[in-house]
Formats: sequence, C-alpha cells, structure tokens
Amino acid sequence: MSIYLGKRYEVLTKIGAGGMADVYKGKDHMLNRYVAIKVLKKEFREDETFVKKFRSEAQAAAGLLNPNIVNVYDVGEDRGLYYMVMELVDGITLKEYIDKKGRLSAKEVISIAIQMCNGIEAAHERQIVHRDIKPHNVMISKDGKVKVTDFGIAKAASSATVSTSAMGSVHYTSPEQARGGYVDTKSDIYSVGITLYEMVTGHVPFDGETAVEVAVKHLQEEITPPSEEVPDIPYSLEQIILKCTQKNSERRYDNMEDLIKDLKHSLVDPDGDFVQIIPQNNADTVIITEDELNDIRDSYDDADDYDDDSYDDDYDDEYDDDYDDEGEEHDSDEVNPRMNKIMKILTIVVAVLILVVLGVVVGKATGVLKFNKGILALDTENKIKVPNLVGKTEGEAKQILEESGLKCKVTARRESKKYDEGYVIEQNPEEGKRVKKGYDVEIVVSSGKKSEEGTIPDVSGQDEASAQKALENAGFTNIKSEAVYSEEEQGTVIGTNPTAGTKVSKDTEITMQVSKGSEKITVPNVVGKTESEAKSAITGAGLTVSTVETEYNENYSEGQVIRQDPASGKVEKGTSVSLVVSLGKKPETKLTVPNVVNVSEASARQMISNAGLTVSDTTYISSDTVAAGCVISCSPGVGSEASKGTGVSLVISTGSSASGGNMGNEQ
Repeated sequence: MSIYLGKRYEVLTKIGAGGMADVYKGKDHMLNRYVAIKVLKKEFREDETFVKKFRSEAQAAAGLLNPNIVNVYDVGEDRGLYYMVMELVDGITLKEYIDKKGRLSAKEVISIAIQMCNGIEAAHERQIVHRDIKPHNVMISKDGKVKVTDFGIAKAASSATVSTSAMGSVHYTSPEQARGGYVDTKSDIYSVGITLYEMVTGHVPFDGETAVEVAVKHLQEEITPPSEEVPDIPYSLEQIILKCTQKNSERRYDNMEDLIKDLKHSLVDPDGDFVQIIPQNNADTVIITEDELNDIRDSYDDADDYDDDSYDDDYDDEYDDDYDDEGEEHDSDEVNPRMNKIMKILTIVVAVLILVVLGVVVGKATGVLKFNKGILALDTENKIKVPNLVGKTEGEAKQILEESGLKCKVTARRESKKYDEGYVIEQNPEEGKRVKKGYDVEIVVSSGKKSEEGTIPDVSGQDEASAQKALENAGFTNIKSEAVYSEEEQGTVIGTNPTAGTKVSKDTEITMQVSKGSEKITVPNVVGKTESEAKSAITGAGLTVSTVETEYNENYSEGQVIRQDPASGKVEKGTSVSLVVSLGKKPETKLTVPNVVNVSEASARQMISNAGLTVSDTTYISSDTVAAGCVISCSPGVGSEASKGTGVSLVISTGSSASGGNMGNEQ
C-alpha cells in the first residue's frame, strides 16, 4: 500500500540517506510530476533542535528558483513525519562523474563550473552562503544541466559575514571555516576552487589520516599548482583555481560574478594572462597557536563519524550543531566556554591516567605489555572503525573507505528488492567493526532492483489520463506517452508498447500510444509538371488522383498540368486530387473560298466576309462571257482552303470589249 504525505505526495522508492534524513523518489499527484522527498529520520523527529534545523534547511533553499539549483517545492509535517519536497534530478553527482572519468577536460571543467557558479551566485544574491560546496553536492542531469543541491548547513548572511563554527566537508572547507572564523560568500569561492582542482587533477589537493590533519593543511600549506600534474592545463584556468584557493580571502574573487566572467574569458582565451591575483604580503601567512589547534581538534571531534556516515551521500543532511535560532537561550555552561573546555580536558586527562594504570597492571600480568629499554610498547595496533556503506553508491563507498584509510573490494553484483543498480546492499565487516588500516572491506553491489511482475491492462479506447491511472493502479510506474496519427478521436489511447496482456516487471517502461487525430498532408503543387510527374508526386504524398481532364492552352505545353483541385493546403491522408492537362495550342481552322464566279462584286465581297476571309484587291477586265460587274475569277480559287482572314483577290468583268462597253458605262 502506497504512503502519501500531505494527501498529495506518494512515496515510491528510497534513493539516498544522510545523517539526519532519508531521501525518497515520490510523485506529486496534484501536479502529476516526480519529485524527491527528504524525510527526517525517526530518531530525530522528537528532538526539537533537529526539527528546527531541518526546517532551517528548507527556509535557506526556499525561493532559490534557478535552473542551476535543485529547487525546493514544499515543506510540511504529516503524522509526525517532517518532510521537504524537492526537484528530482535524473543524473549523477559531480563526484561520481569525476570518479568515472578520472580527470575532466578543460572545456568540461569550465562548462560545469560556470553552471555551478550561476547557481551559487543566485544564493549569494539572496544573502545565502552555502558553506558545503563539494562535488558530492553538485548534480549533473542526463541532459547536461548542472545543479547545486543540499543547503543543509547553509545560513543567511548578514550585510557583512556570518560568525560560525559550522564545518562543511573538511576536504573542501575554507581556511577561515576550518579555523572557526567568519564565513562569507568568499568561503564558497574557496570551496569552488577546491572542486575545480579535483575536476582537473582527479583528486583533492589536501588529504590526511584525520580531519584535523586536513584542516591544518588548508590553513598552512600551499596548493600544488595543477600544471605539475596536468601539464596541458590552460594557463588561465590554473590561475583561476589558484585565485579561488588563496588562504587570505581578500586575495580571492570578490564575488561569483567576477569568477564567472573569468571562466567565460578562459573559454575564448585559454592561455591569456588576464587573471589578476593581489600580490602576497606577510599578512597572508597563517600562524596557528596551540590553543587554536586544540579548538580545531574540538571542532572536528565528530568529523570521522560525519565522513563515515554520510560524507559522500547525494543528499547529505549534515547540520551545524551551533546553528541556533536568533534569540534562543544558551545553557549556563555556555556562558564561559573556555572554563567548560578546561574542565572537560581535566576530566579526560584523569580518565586516561586511570586507564593507563589499569592497562599496565593487566598488561604485565598477561604479557601484552613489554618493557624495552625503558619505553612502554603496546602489542596492539591502531584500529579503524568500519563506516556504514549500505545504501551508498559504489563510488561513494570507495571514496568513504579511501578517506578512512581502508580499501574497497566488490565481491558480487546481484539484484536487490530495495536498492537500484550501483548501490551497496551488503558489506563485510559490518558497520562499527574495527579493522587494521588498509583492510579490504568487501561490498555487494546491486545490479538492479528486482521488480514484481504484472500484466499490462488493456487501456485502448480510454482517454490519456484514465489510461495512465489504470496502468499505475496495476503497479506500473515508468509510463510514457507517444502521439501517433489515428482515425480515433484526438487524445484517445489506441494501444500500448508492450501490448496489453504482456507480463513484464513493474518497472518496465510502458509507452501509451495516444491518437493525435487523422494525419494531415500538405497537397503538393504539381502545376507545370508533366502528367506522370504530377501523379507520382500526389501518390507519394499519400493522396490519390481522381480525374484527369484535358483542354487546349496557349501557356502550357502539351502534357503539362494546367491546374489542380485542391490547389494547396492540408488535407487528410487519401484525399483525391483532380488534374487538368494541356493539349497544347489550339490548331487553326481551315476555311473554304466560296464560289463567287458570276456573282456581282458586292455579293462576292459579302460571301467572302461571311466565310471568314477578306477581299485583298480587285482587278477589272473586259469579258465576253461574264456580265459586267460580276466576278470572272478569284485567287485563291473557288473551293480552296485558307486560314481565317486570308485575303482573296477578285477579277471583275467590265463587259464585252466588242460593244465597247465597260463597267463604268454600265453603271
């Protein structure tokens, strides 16, 4: 049975765990989208301090709507469960990406850094300092989008800085953070520089056996220039890293905007000398007194537990124990913290002396202790507590073990009912066992979640929303839609892939084929094409030719299409198109010269005109056989064929020459 929070968020599968909270993949049924749900762990729910810290994280991240930040959508409490609803990012952490590739190319480093800094800049603009920037808290989605996550120890800054002893992850912490001093936006810039260093070289610049050792290195040791390991690193990128990681915060970038500007400049001018670092002076040297070193050790009393439990988790939930709300009363012991510290040290010293005395007595009796030249030697070895690895990714487990001084050995990969592919499902030895440094800790990694099987229901004929609900009710969660042309009404599901009735695992991707209506086809313009070309184009487009008519046309050659119906637009597949094809120019009509012989000139002229011809000229001659004024002959002759308008010459009789008559006299 599904668990719902706030009558809206369905809890699906666990995807991560941190020190204070577990993270689940969930579904927001109001907005029909998948989300990440962070739920405060059971052991902290009744602790008012932890609840406040959990809410503080939501308040720190709320309102940071930026494409390069994992957005927080909602926060609430339901039946004693405190939860926060966040954007679900489908991808891996930058730490996993570095582990996978070893070293990243300069262009990759800069591209990731620009997006990461854009997200951090958005937080800084809201006066929020992240304080735990590291590759583990940077997500890379499958589409290449970079998002900053986990504002678990973030705190809103004042107009200047925040005084706090809150510690981020020790390998990425700034010198002022390690020293318990003032922390501001420049502390995030330092952590960005360490992250850039790791992307370029494949490892962090400072490492050590303990958290204290690493913190002291951040304070006192200079970073080895990346070019000593990566000779082909662009000069400008190395200078950017060195400027970000200056011990003195005044020598770092003033803000994220300036850092982003130089990163973009580096893309176009990789070897340019444009990064300006303030010259070093004596004030930059960091000197640590013994008291300050003790303070740092005290600050890191729980650092090993922090690393063991959730150092690499995608959704870390580490909070600052000193992160009190303003105005909250402190216990009386906190009035004089130095006196409290002295009493604590004295108590520890007395306890240690008692243990040493008992140890000597027992050791001498059992032979465990031996005296060699006045020096007391222990036959026992330093043991390391095995951290919890179950629920971590394989990359996270390896990182945790390396930082603890242990080794990782994958002994098997098999399906899991609880964990997705790549997550540790078993470990040997178990958490809390103590082993020698360098010990091989064996882990079993999930090869994928063992899913229940189900039969795909028949949802054809249903609308998309109803079909989705039916598939979800059947236990299927990986459901997608594909729009296809169909005679069915738009929005109707016409089938699924795999098909209905198929038995598959419930995490199988089910694609619903949703009708987008009949396919609309653009009518091709075939005017001017030959009849065969036109028919080929029309049938090739999925249409048919209904009728072909012909007619004479002065403008199109014989066989060319003169016009079509429909002439253009979009029509349904299979629509008929009619064509009219040219017969070429219309041939001329041949006319016959009428019989005008012995016909009076006037009548002859009328007859020739009626026949579509013209009289071109007339000749008058005497004739003994044809009466005066009548046609003797014509040219072309009677019965000849001629084109329309052809001129006909007439020969007109003037009468008999013997009588001396003439046409003019007769007239």
